[in-house]
Amino acid sequence: MRYEELTIEGRNAVMEAFRSGKPIDKLFVQDGCKDGPIQSITREARKHDTIINYVPRERLDQMSETGKHQGVIAYAAAYEYAEVEDLLKAAEEKGEPPFLFLLDGIEDPHNLGAIIRTANLAGAHGVIIPKHRASGLTATVARTSAGALNYTPVAKVTNLAVTIEELKKRGLWFVCADMGGEVMYRLDLKGPIGMVIGNEGSGVGKLIREKCDMIASIPMNGNIDSLNASVAAGVLAYEIVRQRLNG
Repeated sequence: MRYEELTIEGRNAVMEAFRSGKPIDKLFVQDGCKDGPIQSITREARKHDTIINYVPRERLDQMSETGKHQGVIAYAAAYEYAEVEDLLKAAEEKGEPPFLFLLDGIEDPHNLGAIIRTANLAGAHGVIIPKHRASGLTATVARTSAGALNYTPVAKVTNLAVTIEELKKRGLWFVCADMGGEVMYRLDLKGPIGMVIGNEGSGVGKLIREKCDMIASIPMNGNIDSLNASVAAGVLAYEIVRQRLNG
């Protein structure tokens, strides 16, 4: 299956994308360009809580596929985002305790796509990603997920820490993969659970780590001290799967 690169260029095209409700991940605006149409676009972007990046014209020229960007380029998601409530509803419809993936700043679209693929195969009910400092649902993510995006909903939230707190009130427990925690085989990972995987370089942020109920350490016996984020997600996810299968 082919996925188009969803790059939208030109003032009218970008404004129409916002008005039609197309999910826009990022907006790039020429630095110093503040005429009426550009201001209307940036107002619309703020209304949709879209990330706005002000960049030199040269950067837009490099990004442009048509050479007619008119000072504005938008990146649209390859797939529509779900709501967190949709993920909980998916678990309810299957009669299963919720099993969610929460990703704290995964920036590599290949990693994000691979994690979504793992989430689908592990039977997770969905993936939650933050709006800022993280990859969105780009065409690369869609391709790397190998079709999993057709079946596994992805919700995008403004504040991951607040989302965790809200989900705790709904009965979920949270475990994050991080060094220095309890070996994952010794943890009780059954029941309604959210699994948190951190950034490729810095891991789980301090605030998010503090929100988690459990810190799971993945045993490693080699000469290096960390796993790729998507591999770590797979290892911990399947320990959760094992425990769920064994009741």
